[in-house]
Amino acid sequence: MGRREDLADAGVRLTARGGVRALTHRAVDTEAGVPAGSTSYYASTRRELTALVVARITEQLSTELGALRLPEPLDDATVVEVAATFLQGLAERAEAQAARLALLLELRDDEALRAPLTGADPVRAALLATAEDLLDRIGVDHPRRSAVDLVGLVDALLLYRVAGVAPVDDRSVLGAYVAGLPRN
Repeated sequence: MGRREDLADAGVRLTARGGVRALTHRAVDTEAGVPAGSTSYYASTRRELTALVVARITEQLSTELGALRLPEPLDDATVVEVAATFLQGLAERAEAQAARLALLLELRDDEALRAPLTGADPVRAALLATAEDLLDRIGVDHPRRSAVDLVGLVDALLLYRVAGVAPVDDRSVLGAYVAGLPRN
């Protein structure tokens, strides 16, 4: 892993622990254990530093999605298992998810920086396409529309896990959602 990734990972950890306000060049230098001013070489402005963290979170999501394998044949139980396993993989990187949630809130008025975290980027498009494929293969009516809801449900379950809101049975919630979808 290179210096840019190390700095981005340090930024993710800082954002996860202290929110976006904790993300400063000096704090990233300290967290990454590099000489003062090192972060400024890779991200000279606060906006560039935030973009570096957003890019790292998006890159990790892309890797997670790329590792996802869809089994054959598919039925409701398999779709639930795929979604729950994907959710578990995301939850295991709790710091990245906490940072993502903090950034989503902080960047509400900055669509350019927020886009990779919400859906206007190729990673989110691939995530939605995968969900749509899953739902289409089990005969769901309007799989594209339902895919958006499924991804939103996984995101909500992820929030519950990362924020420690309350214990939720992911598989039961996902199972109830998938079972209730209208079919062809």
